[in-house]
Amino acid sequence: MKFMRPDAEIYVPDQLEVKEALARTTHLAIGAHHDDLEIMAIDGILTCYQQPAKWFTGVVVTDGSGSPRTGVYADYSNEEMRKIRVKEQKRAAHIGDYAAQIFLEYASSAVKDRANSLPVEDIKNLVKATQPDIIYTHNLADKHPTHVGVAVKLIQALRTLPDEFKPKMLYGCEVWRDLGWMLDGEKIVFNCSERPNLQFALLGVFDSQISGGKRYDLATMGRRIANATFFTSHESDQATGLSFAMDLMPLIDEPDRDIQLYVKGYIDQFANDVSQLLGSVL
Repeated sequence: MKFMRPDAEIYVPDQLEVKEALARTTHLAIGAHHDDLEIMAIDGILTCYQQPAKWFTGVVVTDGSGSPRTGVYADYSNEEMRKIRVKEQKRAAHIGDYAAQIFLEYASSAVKDRANSLPVEDIKNLVKATQPDIIYTHNLADKHPTHVGVAVKLIQALRTLPDEFKPKMLYGCEVWRDLGWMLDGEKIVFNCSERPNLQFALLGVFDSQISGGKRYDLATMGRRIANATFFTSHESDQATGLSFAMDLMPLIDEPDRDIQLYVKGYIDQFANDVSQLLGSVL
C-alpha cells in the first residue's frame, strides 16, 4: 500500500504478505497514539486472539514524538521517542497475535486540523484493503483533542466510501473519558473478563509511558474491574471486567447527521435522567 507519508509503515507479526495480511482482517481499530488500541479495543483483540477465522488489525495515526517523558526517557529526542513507541507497539502486536499493525506517522496537529484531508485518504484506503466487519475508534466525548480528531477523520472517511466497504458496526471506545455516564441502555457493553494475563501483558509493554509516570496498565484494568462492579446496582456481578463504547454507526448510516448534535443527544439523555431521579426524591 502507498500512504501519504513516506515514513508510514505496515508491520505483520507473522510475516505474511501484506495484502493477504490486511485482507484477513475482521476487526479493525484506529487510534490516535501507541497504546490507545490496547486500552480501547480490547474487545476486538480478545475476540480475535488465536482464532483462525478472526483477525485484529491496529492502526496508530500519530507518530508519538511529542510524548511526555521522564526517568530513563527524560533526555530522549522526539525521534528517539518515536522509535521507542513504534517498537513497543510492534511488541504488543506480536503478543496480541494481530493480523497487522499500521503506523500512519502523522503529527497530532495534522489530525486536529479540520482542513487536512490526508489522514482521511489513508484511512479510506486502509478500510478498503481490510474491509472489516467491526471498527473501533475513540468516542466522540473523549477529552483528548487528538483522539476526537481521529474519530472525526474516520467518520469522514467512512461517509465517502461505497456501502460495500462500510463496516457492520463502528464503536467509539473509552480512553481519556470513560462512558459510565451514558445511560445503560445506550451503552455498548464489552465483556473483558477473559485472559487478564494477556490484557496486562499488552498494556505492560509500553514502558516509555509507564516509566514516564503514567500507570495506564493499572488504570485501564482498574477501570474495567470498576465498570463490571458498578454497572448494575441491584444484581451480583456478571463479569470481572467490562468496557463501554458509544455506537457511532448511525453517523455512517445517516451521513448528513450532525456529529455534534448526535453526541449532545447522549449528554442530554444523561442530564434528563439525573434531573428525573432528583425530582423523584425532592
